[in-house]
Amino acid sequence: MPGALEIPPAIALADEAGKFPTAPRYAGFVALGCVIRGETYHFEIVSDQSAAGIMALGTRGLIIGNGILTVEDEAQAWARARLSEGDKGGGAARACLDLIELKKRLRLGLGG
Repeated sequence: MPGALEIPPAIALADEAGKFPTAPRYAGFVALGCVIRGETYHFEIVSDQSAAGIMALGTRGLIIGNGILTVEDEAQAWARARLSEGDKGGGAARACLDLIELKKRLRLGLGG
């Protein structure tokens, strides 16, 4: 995607496409991206609205692990992304898998 704001609509489009017989259906999604603070207020808008879009899709029933980083600079982004340090992408993938499992358990009446 060209930016973090496009991630929620892309997930919604993929979910909608999955309703057609020839398209793949996904059990969950992992949103990965990075918003780096600049000199304007745009950082807050992008980070807030991308998170709000993902949350809105989640409350609609889509399973999404949110791995969109919001950082001050490139060094902080690398520190949060590296497997040996923050591994935020891995954390988002694990969150997605955990939510998929929870959804299965809830459908079977087994709870959390």
